[in-house]
Amino acid sequence: MSKPEFTLPDNESERLAALASYNLLDTLPEEDFDELTLLASQICQTPIALISLLDDKRQWFKSVVGELASQTPKEHAFCAHTIVETTEIMVVNDAREDDRFAANPLVTGDPNIVFYAGVPLINEDGFPLGSLCVIDVEPKHLTTDQIKSLKILGSQVIAQMELRKKVALLEQTNEKLLETNTFIQKFASTAAHDIKNPLSSILLTSQALQMRLKNSGDEKSSSLVGLTINASKRLLGLVDEMLNYSTEPSLLITDQKRVELNKLLKNVVELIDIPHSITVNLPRLDHSLICSSVALEQIFLNLLTNSVRYNDKDKGIVNVLFKEDDNYYNFKINDNGMGIAGHNLEKIFEKAVTLNTLDRFNKKGNGLGLHTVKLLVEKLKGSIRVESKVGEGTTFEFSIKKR
Repeated sequence: MSKPEFTLPDNESERLAALASYNLLDTLPEEDFDELTLLASQICQTPIALISLLDDKRQWFKSVVGELASQTPKEHAFCAHTIVETTEIMVVNDAREDDRFAANPLVTGDPNIVFYAGVPLINEDGFPLGSLCVIDVEPKHLTTDQIKSLKILGSQVIAQMELRKKVALLEQTNEKLLETNTFIQKFASTAAHDIKNPLSSILLTSQALQMRLKNSGDEKSSSLVGLTINASKRLLGLVDEMLNYSTEPSLLITDQKRVELNKLLKNVVELIDIPHSITVNLPRLDHSLICSSVALEQIFLNLLTNSVRYNDKDKGIVNVLFKEDDNYYNFKINDNGMGIAGHNLEKIFEKAVTLNTLDRFNKKGNGLGLHTVKLLVEKLKGSIRVESKVGEGTTFEFSIKKR
């Protein structure tokens, strides 16, 4: 017995992708869909009603009224014809007399289909995903009102599918927002409180020392202490921003403002203990960006600190480069420092992973800096990568999405 033939819809691959986006295949029965098939069965006075979805190999039934298997091969599916041949309704009054279906196993055998009427389920983008159909085991004709009602019920099936999809997307978005807010809140609150108390003590002590030096007439020493005071005030300002973000985490992403890149970089450089043997080269031209300044400061503070700490050359060089395209700001930091072994490049962004390498100050890192950098970059809808050669240096490249 030959298999019934049917034509695939145009853009079949796109149709299948659209069907998959609803995540309905092989899910459990749902009352909202079952009520619609029950109404279809009662209105059309048929023992069987189905919501049928067609993937590449089968028709699968999301909802069934009557005795029927949960799926059938696609080549046996009446609905495979429906989604190609009409945008309204396909009616087969007696399948035994229709050349398309007379030899169909579903007609010649169980469930002995004779009558079929199916409304294609066409989504908002125009893709036919399946059908709402009614079936009988004897010849039948639908009235004009029954046909109209079946079409209305088909529209309601699509409405339920779209609603279900949008609810699922909203739930996913909420989960991502919750994860983002939790991370930012913990990061900002912990870092800020750990820094603020000792930093306030440094500022007060420095101010007292500056007053004493001025009274003694030691202007040179007073000027040096002034640098410490200014740096402490900038750091306290940064900490206050971080505390604000910890109480309203979404600000880290949404509070985007115009930033002069070189000015931001100079402020960061002043916060780092850079030996005279290391030169930090900033972009030759200044650039104006619109982004989260506090996030960008934290990223650069971590990356530039590492470039300085792990530079063992007599003349250390750190270069900061910038370019932008239509969608992203792109940054590159390269140095001529110790470098990182190739097998460790993927590990360095993991939480609490250290490479047991002493920096130029004979200290080991805690493994949190680069992990935090990666998380911040990803929250800004960007990415980060690293290249390195032991003994020659390291290059970090990261991007953040434009607003």
